[in-house]
Amino acid sequence: MSRAQPRPRPRRLAVTKARVNLGAVLRHVHEDKVPIILERNGEPVAVILDVDEYEDRLDLHDPAVKAAIDESRRQFEAGKGRPIEEFFAELETELVGA
Repeated sequence: MSRAQPRPRPRRLAVTKARVNLGAVLRHVHEDKVPIILERNGEPVAVILDVDEYEDRLDLHDPAVKAAIDESRRQFEAGKGRPIEEFFAELETELVGA
């Protein structure tokens, strides 16, 4: 069973360097999923995120998503969880039968 990769630590970059190297900065953010904190005079002023990361963050502010996560957490804490291997075996059976 594989675990989710830890999120990479954000890198810091001066706004002027980001402007000059915008194409490379965007490629780095998108391909490597590394957020970039833009700084002006050494102070953070903005963040560049990969669009998937941004959408994930937006989802976490959606009341319906929050409610589903809370309900899942309550079920897990109540002992209603099951091993991931069992879930994947059931999913595979359903997909093969579809």
